[in-house]
Amino acid sequence: MREHTMSRATLGLIVLGWVGFALLPWYGFDRNASLEFSDYVIGGSALAHGLRGAWWLLPVLAPLLMALRPVIFPSSSNGTWLAASGFVGLALIILEGFSIGLNGWTLDALKSFVSDPGPSQTGVGYGAALTSASFLIILCHGLAARGWCRGDAFVTSSIGVVIALIVVFVFFPVSTILASAFADNSGNFAPSEFIVKFLDRSIWGLDCLWGDLRCGVAWNTLFLGLLVGVGTTALGLAFALIATRTDFRFKKVLRVMSVLPIITPPFVIGLALILIFGRSGALSAVLWEWFGVPRSRWIYGLPGVFIAQLLAFTPIAFLVLIGVVQGISPTLEEASQTLRAKSWTTFWTVTLPLMRPGLANAFLLGFVESLADFGNPLVLGGNYEVLSTKIFFAVVGAQQDQGRAAVLSIILLAFTLGAFWLQHAWLGKKVYTTVTGKGDAGIPLPLPRRVALASYFTAVPWAVFTLGVYAIILVGAFVRSMGRDYTLTLEHFLTAFRVESTGAGLYFSGSAWDSFFATMKVAALSAPLTAAIGLLTAYLLTRQRFSGQRAFEFGTLLSFAIPGTVVGVSYILAFNVPPIEITGTGFILVMCFVFRNMPVGVRSGIATLSQIDKSLDEASLTLGARSATTMRRVVLPLLRPAIVASLVYSFVRAMTAVSAVIFLVTAEYNMATTYIVGRVEAGEFGLAIAYSTVLIVVMLFAIVAIQLAVGERRLGRRSASAAPSPVAVQAIP
Repeated sequence: MREHTMSRATLGLIVLGWVGFALLPWYGFDRNASLEFSDYVIGGSALAHGLRGAWWLLPVLAPLLMALRPVIFPSSSNGTWLAASGFVGLALIILEGFSIGLNGWTLDALKSFVSDPGPSQTGVGYGAALTSASFLIILCHGLAARGWCRGDAFVTSSIGVVIALIVVFVFFPVSTILASAFADNSGNFAPSEFIVKFLDRSIWGLDCLWGDLRCGVAWNTLFLGLLVGVGTTALGLAFALIATRTDFRFKKVLRVMSVLPIITPPFVIGLALILIFGRSGALSAVLWEWFGVPRSRWIYGLPGVFIAQLLAFTPIAFLVLIGVVQGISPTLEEASQTLRAKSWTTFWTVTLPLMRPGLANAFLLGFVESLADFGNPLVLGGNYEVLSTKIFFAVVGAQQDQGRAAVLSIILLAFTLGAFWLQHAWLGKKVYTTVTGKGDAGIPLPLPRRVALASYFTAVPWAVFTLGVYAIILVGAFVRSMGRDYTLTLEHFLTAFRVESTGAGLYFSGSAWDSFFATMKVAALSAPLTAAIGLLTAYLLTRQRFSGQRAFEFGTLLSFAIPGTVVGVSYILAFNVPPIEITGTGFILVMCFVFRNMPVGVRSGIATLSQIDKSLDEASLTLGARSATTMRRVVLPLLRPAIVASLVYSFVRAMTAVSAVIFLVTAEYNMATTYIVGRVEAGEFGLAIAYSTVLIVVMLFAIVAIQLAVGERRLGRRSASAAPSPVAVQAIP
């Protein structure tokens, strides 16, 4: 934006701010559907409410008029006027939103000065949301005009929007429930209660080191998280190396098997493991009848949870690492061999160090996912307690101790913050750039023999084991009763997905159709939003420098680190009352999924962008392209592996998540996982497995469609098959 002229984008934002204030309904999402169009649009606006007596809305006119001043009287102070109008407008909307609730004033200080109970208002609507967003971006444009972020309005607006979204949908709900850690049962501030609950022996006890008693739940969780982080990273790396650096015959099948567990509800994997290794499981029966090995309950506890989490979270590491392995420049490896380094030395000193951003992000995601996992410990935990299940029972169990749940959640956040700090310390300030603007005709080197063998012996048995787990799931969907009656039947599928032909057309009479359609709609909306916000955040973190960047990066991990049960409860507490009253709508489910799954897009984007030379961006900017154009035409094509990872993960998790949404679903928006949980609680395991099988097939098609739609990144490198043979080279005169 030039110093004395107003850009069309800024002018459009000012117009949208006026539209939101004077035309659109200020209150209530989906609350006024019975009104006429004119009443709904104009009669429900803030201007109409203000003229009818809602005097607290009229001050918003002042910053709207301030924003018009640079339009009417352009000058060198345009940026100051825009920044001031945006800041004042946002402050007024936030102040009036949090000061007035359904029952009048919400602040005790106001009650003592103004008549009690005071005015009343419901949650914000489309008008308030549009005007608030306009004020936010006007503020960012004003800051850009004043020189922030080198005057780039796109960058300042992106930072402002992402920070605002994280504050509203992460910090606000999480702080609502975490504040209860410092309150007593009456809601009064009591820090001593926090200290007592935090130092509880059941959390930090080390009795397992010198006796038969169990260790504290915090140590159990930390130990399990470290095991899963290392295990998933190793397995993900083995799959990524085989997929990108070998001529393995069944490479595509192996890739499918590596991703398959991510498209399965977590408790279904736990149920399959019980059907295989439990006391009445198929393998336990074979071992007892053929070899006399006694039946046992070893699957319940640390071993079972560890295996289930490896199955569930290895695909995340694979999706992050495959793009990193593909991005390593073969030229660097060829240079090493030109200096007479052996293949093993090249891999150990060149290839592996360049993977460090991917390895660090894969470990961090596996560690954090293990800490926040709820379904697997609930099904297989046995006597091995972890923080996520303790939090769940503190919220919904007989204790109903919200303060204890908040204290345990703070411990989880501390573990996540520690892992986040260690990751940054390990990566340091070294440069991992391998994708530059220069030509790169190198050929990817084959893996050293010992690395290839280690990858095969790690990945192939795990893929076979995964195939066995899914065979059990598939068999369970087509028999009457797993473990008792193996008569083949389609009864479970017909009960869930029956379709009848009537005079009016097809009638979806199956009991699962409503939840299936609701789940598909929510997942289809949340996946692209998750990928867009996550990758935009990764771009800002790797390509821009601004104050508070580390805190901003940790904020993107916050909702990912907290168990889904806590996220669900916090959303209810925060969004069940004004000013943001969205409980019971599909919007709250979409937002929950977006900010619960966004960290995967952020971490995979950071890992991929760490390999892309900034000179590509700078060259585009030097040639006159704006940041938005550079992002679209230069960066995004190179981010295709991260885009696939983010879209696949966010869509799949929206289809399979249970812990966060179990508190947020309604009769209209009943998700597939809550339907399955209900069937499991009713003992209808066949129906639950049949529904899970349908979800797996649907998500497989969705993954293939996403990969075909996004495509593969093209780096202009030769393949080994395209390289001329040494004989042909020698024959050239």
